[in-house]
Amino acid sequence: MSTRRDGKLSDEERVLWNVIARTTSPLKGRRAVEIPEPPAPVAAKPDPTPTKAIPAQLTAPAAAPKRQYVAHSLDEPTRDKLSKGRLPIEGRVDLHGMTQDEAYSLLLHFLARAHAGGVRYVLVITGKGNSKGGDGVLKRMVPAWLSTPPFRMLVSSHDHAARHHGGSGAIYIRLRRRTGH
Repeated sequence: MSTRRDGKLSDEERVLWNVIARTTSPLKGRRAVEIPEPPAPVAAKPDPTPTKAIPAQLTAPAAAPKRQYVAHSLDEPTRDKLSKGRLPIEGRVDLHGMTQDEAYSLLLHFLARAHAGGVRYVLVITGKGNSKGGDGVLKRMVPAWLSTPPFRMLVSSHDHAARHHGGSGAIYIRLRRRTGH
């Protein structure tokens, strides 16, 4: 893993750091340090000079990620042990019925706290989506989120849950081991 020489965190790294830092407690005899909230971004003033319209084919989609990341699936023996109860599911979070923003925030916070607590396996319930045949938004988005940098720092692998744990509307997640413990 490369190290940064400028010592600055990206916005995603700063959000993750703040989430994790809030789950810690100070050492005995020391006071907690306040974590400042990041300042709200200042809206840029529109440029008064007219510009030519850029053809739609040449513009990138608004929400396109810079790079695609692929998360690793759980190995079959681990998935079987989780589904049969031989490996404990140490935490559960139910996201269905939430908006994407609510679910993203809750999931990141939940996984950061679980990771800080040394938890290894959790169950995330996304729901299966609407009954009109389409996959639910969270069912589709949660696996994509798990492969983005804030989550990759916490998540080792994931896979769909067994039927009795929610089937395709739930996900088993293996969290990374805490370093230094």
